[in-house]
Amino acid sequence: MSDISQKCFGKNGGFSISFNQDYTSLSVVSKTGYRLFSLTSVDRVDEIFCSHDEDTKIAERLFSSSLVAVVTASEPNKLKVCHFKKGAEICNYGYPSEILSVKLNRSRLVVCLVDSIYIHNIRDMRLLHSIKSMAPNPSGLCTLSLLSHLAYPVSAECGELQIFDAANQLRRLKLRAHDSPLSALNFSYNGVLLATASEKGTVIRLFCVKNGQKVHEFRRGVKRHVNIGSLNFSTCASFVVASSNTETVHIFRIDPKAIEQAERRQSIAADAGAGSNHSSSSDDDETNGGATETGSTVGGWGMGFLAKAVTNYLPTNVVTDVFTQDRAYATVQLAEAGLRYECVMAKLEKETRLLLACEDGFLYIYSFEDSKGGECKLIRAHDLRTPLHGITEVDIVGNENDENTNSLNVNNMTKSMMPAPGTYAGVLKGRPADRMSADSDWCHDLREAVEYPVKVTVPIYDEMQFPPVKPIAVE
Repeated sequence: MSDISQKCFGKNGGFSISFNQDYTSLSVVSKTGYRLFSLTSVDRVDEIFCSHDEDTKIAERLFSSSLVAVVTASEPNKLKVCHFKKGAEICNYGYPSEILSVKLNRSRLVVCLVDSIYIHNIRDMRLLHSIKSMAPNPSGLCTLSLLSHLAYPVSAECGELQIFDAANQLRRLKLRAHDSPLSALNFSYNGVLLATASEKGTVIRLFCVKNGQKVHEFRRGVKRHVNIGSLNFSTCASFVVASSNTETVHIFRIDPKAIEQAERRQSIAADAGAGSNHSSSSDDDETNGGATETGSTVGGWGMGFLAKAVTNYLPTNVVTDVFTQDRAYATVQLAEAGLRYECVMAKLEKETRLLLACEDGFLYIYSFEDSKGGECKLIRAHDLRTPLHGITEVDIVGNENDENTNSLNVNNMTKSMMPAPGTYAGVLKGRPADRMSADSDWCHDLREAVEYPVKVTVPIYDEMQFPPVKPIAVE
């Protein structure tokens, strides 16, 4: 966590927990190493790997594969690509400065530094492209879609971002999402939408990735300068969930028709010769944050009278923005504010659940009524701080007949990482002929680690869509 984030949240639980791309697994990172867990049900969280006694900063798993990208505190400039089931380091690569974040999908591995981004082909770790001389990005903010669209901030003064096609190394859209600098952004699971939030944190915006048109504008709350700690879409792309340093988690519902309307607006704008790369609304206006039902289609004398009355005191564009902002569809009230939560919505046992992974080392699971919304109820909490043998899980519902209530069956793999059979840096520099067999071994391990049975219904990789890409010369 960056120094800025620590100041905003005011606390540090000592753990960093992140989900994999389809929310079926999570990694728990701490000063003693990292551990991987599989999420199978509300009552069961299985530990599938545990590393040894090394202060770890980043551990990102590729879906349900054996590949994990690791960065340690002792070598913050070095990325280690590991095959955790073999307990082996496949390869590693050094960068000019500290690695702040790593993003993965089935075709690309992206490494973000404070002023540059490096894009690798994940199947052989070739360096395909680098983006340098960026505006300072001290938190390593960026996001990678399953379709290999990459979004990252391009200004430290305002909320301007670039959408980059990492599959073909092409710049796509540049849009100004907010007036204030960005604090969070994420693609939807199907890659159609991009969610953004600024440092003010009161408004969350959704944009169409194809044309940059604004699809939704959600009002999170009325408090000024709230720090957004997590911003994620549900796997069905029907909801977006946001957490902050306050005690409330907000879930917003996405209207499918709004995407169609955004595309039609793009067609009209194109016909009129108007630009389409910028958001037209003011950023995070809080003057009328207390207005109710602002995102619904509300008519009648009462609302018209209220709008006219407000217009007498506020600019017209401010009134329009406030009265077209959607409110939260569902919420969670946390027991304590100030802790960082990574929040996702996923299917567990065919039911949609809200998962909150907290820096205190606990995973909290909430119910969610997708047809009703409202307040979500806590149904289970899992302690992920230490190896789970003998740990009693908290059954919020209190089901006395549940045999899994008292403890969990885990497979605690404590293999230490083996020395790397080869390094990517060595590949770039060239190796003697007698090392070719070693190269072949680590390439085989890399391909083996990437491959895994795909169990999702959304297509996440298409050989025709991502043909082989030749390396691009980088200065």
